[in-house]
Amino acid sequence: MQKGNIGVTTDNIFPVIKKFLYSDHEIFLREVISNAVDATQKLKTLASVGEYKGELGEMAVRISIDPKEKTLTISDCGIGMTAEEIDKYINQIAFSGAEEFLEKYKNDANAIIGHFGLGFYSTFMVSKQVDIITKSWKDSSEAVKWSCDGSPEYTIEKIEKENRGTDIVLHIDDDNQSFLEESKINDLLKKYCKFLPVPIIFGKKKEWKDSKYQETEEDNQINDTNPAWTKKPVDLTEDDYLKFYKDLYPMSEDPLFHIHLNVDYPFNLTGILYFPKIKNSVEIQKNKIQLYCNQVYVTDSVENIVPDFLTLLHGVIDSPDIPLNVSRSYLQSDSNVKKISSHITKKVGDRLMELFKEDRKKFEEKWNDLKIFIEYGILTEEKFWDKAQKFCLLNNVDGQYYTSDEYKKLITENQTDKDGQLIYLYTSDKDAQNTYINAAKEKGYDVLLMDGQLDVHFVGKLEQLFEKTKFVRVDSDVIDNLIVKKEKEALTLTEEQQESLKKVFTDQLPTIEKTEFKLQLENLGEKSLPIVITQNEFMRRMQEMSAMNPGMNFYGEMPITYSMVINTGHSLVKKIQENKPEENLGEKAKQLIDLALLSNGLLKGEALTNFVKRSIDLID
Repeated sequence: MQKGNIGVTTDNIFPVIKKFLYSDHEIFLREVISNAVDATQKLKTLASVGEYKGELGEMAVRISIDPKEKTLTISDCGIGMTAEEIDKYINQIAFSGAEEFLEKYKNDANAIIGHFGLGFYSTFMVSKQVDIITKSWKDSSEAVKWSCDGSPEYTIEKIEKENRGTDIVLHIDDDNQSFLEESKINDLLKKYCKFLPVPIIFGKKKEWKDSKYQETEEDNQINDTNPAWTKKPVDLTEDDYLKFYKDLYPMSEDPLFHIHLNVDYPFNLTGILYFPKIKNSVEIQKNKIQLYCNQVYVTDSVENIVPDFLTLLHGVIDSPDIPLNVSRSYLQSDSNVKKISSHITKKVGDRLMELFKEDRKKFEEKWNDLKIFIEYGILTEEKFWDKAQKFCLLNNVDGQYYTSDEYKKLITENQTDKDGQLIYLYTSDKDAQNTYINAAKEKGYDVLLMDGQLDVHFVGKLEQLFEKTKFVRVDSDVIDNLIVKKEKEALTLTEEQQESLKKVFTDQLPTIEKTEFKLQLENLGEKSLPIVITQNEFMRRMQEMSAMNPGMNFYGEMPITYSMVINTGHSLVKKIQENKPEENLGEKAKQLIDLALLSNGLLKGEALTNFVKRSIDLID
């Protein structure tokens, strides 16, 4: 029996592996199985070039648990190792100056595991002893057993082993006994090994018989060795893409469409991305893209690999050019990752443009589902607008869709104010703001429907992108003030008459928590409503944004301020202004105020009950 010390110059390597190198202990299973798959594929390669002339036989990786012995074993029939190869690949960790190395990377050790061959040593995070039982594919090779208890000392001895390949036997320590549970290992295998290119076998399939699950004779293969993204698009049907999506996300609705990625220069990248239907919160849908490296699952936190707005997509990305052992800081500095991110953005833009050109009507039908991706992209990716402006649509309250250029042509003549600024009118709630929409339409104006999750931010972005442009919600002012074509006409009332009229209405203003009303007089003409309630565009936007952004609490805490515009040109207001003593002016003013509040959804509770009763009395 040979004894020795693993080739590091410090005893600190094992505590670092055990504690720091991986944030999640379960990753050891991915590492060991990945090594087994590599060994299996290397033997296939040797056979294909004629170097290995023996029978390949079974080419699967098998995982087994022995609860009594407290061992977890990963077995392959790959190339195996000789004693010399164990000494080279296991005993001599491939770097020098371990103290310097450990000091340099003690806070970010994940970044370098893959580059220094430490994947195998992740097994010591969960094991009190690890055995390697192996026999090389080479003729006349002797089988050997290597053992280590987590110290730098190891033993290696010759043993009997009939078949080539390697068994990694993990003696699970007392703190990690959960890794001896069948359900736990089954879940981890499905997570990390679902699409590995070599069959992964874990026990036998079970079937329900005699009121319980019983093992059959059939192997329980965990993985699909040839998933959809590894095939050529021409070999896949729409049903194939849909089936793959359902395999990934069994409970999800059908996606809108997919993008098949297949790049071999200047980096290798394959994958399928799906546009899902988004129901509500943006955040809920993130982290649905799975990252693979040569069909080995790495992570579903892909923020640094795909642009932020595309984290809303679902699907798979596979690239050998992304390091298997990922850490955020390492990915951010990796040039391949930046190239991949740019390429994915370009491919998504190209695909959306293609769909828009192929069938605009169909694209318009899907717009309400697509707009959140496109708007999010325009808001977060500076260059995305260059491509997106050709297929980013604006839809009006009548259900018509326009590109930004088309819509600009539509409204330029009628919606340019006296200062040459183009005014885009929009509503965030077609029903609640119906009165204001109708007032705008009577002027011949067009009104956009901007009721999406991101639209309060998006209108601000469009104002930056478009020259001499302003977006104004239809209820933010009286219609003549939304698009000012000429200077306002002065009021014909004297100051005394104005103060008297204001007092009548001020005395009847409601008290609503966190709400203020500012009274103003304007002559809006006989055809306009007697009272119009509006909310300042800027303050309303700030308060809506504060609801989505905790950092803007200042605006969220401020009271909501409404302008209550009294139309001195309306006959009902004129009668109140005439101030005839025999009439109950306060009650009439109160009724007009309540009507305005009702049309804005601001009349509630007792105030609404009183309004209904008062209305009945007036009719009687």
